[in-house]
Amino acid sequence: MGVPKRRQSHSRKNMRRAVWRKIDTPGLVECPQCHELKMPHRVCLNCGHYKGKNVM
Repeated sequence: MGVPKRRQSHSRKNMRRAVWRKIDTPGLVECPQCHELKMPHRVCLNCGHYKGKNVM
C-alpha cells in the first residue's frame, strides 16, 4: 500500500485544493425546440426535449 514518505507542505496542499477553481464553466448550447440555453447532452429543463423527443 502506498504511504507518503514525507509530509506535504502547506503551500503544496493549498495549491492542490485550489485547482477546482481553475476549471472553466461548461459550454452551453441552444435548445432546438425552445431556444433556451442548456447543458449539452442533457434534457432541456425548460421544454423537456432531448434528441427531438419529449422525455419529460
